Amino acid sequence: MAVVASAPGKVLMTGGYLVLERPNAGIVLSTNARFYAIVKPICEEIKPDSWAWVWTDVKLTSPQLSRQSNYKLSLKNLTLQTVSSSDSGNPFVEHAVQYAVAAAHAKFDKNKKDELHKLLLQGLDITIIGCNDFYSYRNQIEARGLPLAPESLAALPPFASITFNAENSNGECKPEVAKTGLGSSAAMTSAVVAALLHYFGAVNLSHLSTDSSDLDVVHMIAQSAHCIAQGKVGSGFDVSSAVYGSQRYVRFSPDVLSSAQVAVKGMPLDDVIVDILNGKWDHERTKFSLPPLMSLLLGEPGTGGSSTPSMVGAVKKWQKSDPQNARETWTKLSESNSTLERQFNLLSKLAEENWDVYKHTIDRCSPLKADKLYKQWIELGTDPREEAVVKALLGARDAMLGIRNLMRLMGQAAGVPIEPESQTQLLDATMAMEGVLLAGVPGAGGFDAIFAITLGDSNQNLVNAWSSHNVLALLVREDPRGVSLEAGDPRTAEITSNVSSVRIE
Repeated sequence: MAVVASAPGKVLMTGGYLVLERPNAGIVLSTNARFYAIVKPICEEIKPDSWAWVWTDVKLTSPQLSRQSNYKLSLKNLTLQTVSSSDSGNPFVEHAVQYAVAAAHAKFDKNKKDELHKLLLQGLDITIIGCNDFYSYRNQIEARGLPLAPESLAALPPFASITFNAENSNGECKPEVAKTGLGSSAAMTSAVVAALLHYFGAVNLSHLSTDSSDLDVVHMIAQSAHCIAQGKVGSGFDVSSAVYGSQRYVRFSPDVLSSAQVAVKGMPLDDVIVDILNGKWDHERTKFSLPPLMSLLLGEPGTGGSSTPSMVGAVKKWQKSDPQNARETWTKLSESNSTLERQFNLLSKLAEENWDVYKHTIDRCSPLKADKLYKQWIELGTDPREEAVVKALLGARDAMLGIRNLMRLMGQAAGVPIEPESQTQLLDATMAMEGVLLAGVPGAGGFDAIFAITLGDSNQNLVNAWSSHNVLALLVREDPRGVSLEAGDPRTAEITSNVSSVRIE
């Protein structure tokens, strides 16, 4: 019986750079772009002589890349070895497999260990596929002479193939399809860990609750595998949102993964996993989602992506060289981030307290330009309850303008294009459009896709306006769900419902 689990991509709306250090918070939105992991046995039955085996087979297939990698998994020390030196491998999935197997082994008593052993002797057949939204198909759309519109993206086959260019002068073989910056490696790692742990019976994802200890196990193992695979302990917001969904996030103390880092140098994986599962995970996550009648849109300007690690490195270098100005900038940026969060929470509260007033106000605001919103609103006449909604909208907009200004200043001081001039012009034009509350560059910034928050049913206006500015509106929307156990293979049938999904409560 195959197990299919999925995990979402993300958009870091606030907290770029700051989220790397406690106690700074980031607002991260999970999306409807999902990575899927399908786990099933290679053999339906155990061969009679297999009990004496010390190795079992693991097959990893990525249909979109037309790749298959074969491994041997040691049943003694739970580590993977590639069968062929020509296999390029996938370090994120490789670590996800090793850490998930070790976690199941650590959690089980002797009887369950025997059951796990039987499952492993049948081999592991793992397939990974990601929604098209994780990748940029802009070049292909333009090459076919199709309009830069979501309809062109929607016409692509689901889970479209990803081809690779020839090697460049540096010997690198880069994918023809670039990424859109939604955190594919974190979503992929989380999906693989979730599927494996459920397949082994180490967790039960069928009936999740937001305080589920099973979900915490998925998070700890996915976070550890992802950090070790990428060679550094990052903030972890991308894995946290992949597991738990949209949230306000404060990172964990990096020390919790010290034993995992030692494992790379030879510490037994069993001991590492026990330390990880019993460690002090002090990250903070709080329910967050966009207020009602607001939508997240992403637009791809076609200026190419950015290298997040190199930009982070430049900002850290600036912090060390000019600590006083860096602290002042970060303090102001943290305050602006908090202000935006408060205004969004206030809008959600106002919607809950009086839905009719809130909806009426948003409906009246959505055709207006936000920079002239208050003046036009006063001319239209209002009552105090409607005015409270308008003031909160304007408070959110002003906070984002402050965030953008501070991010630009930080980029200039660090010598990196956090909000480069081309993005500034695009964002200014976007924020001047009818029905757009705010816009910005997500995460570390740079030349990746921009985001916008729109009011009411004004999405199509922005999509059309972006197209006229040579910007491709993506199909991505906010979806507050985290890890989900799916009803079946998404390639063979449309998934009409999830067996289980999680949302921060």
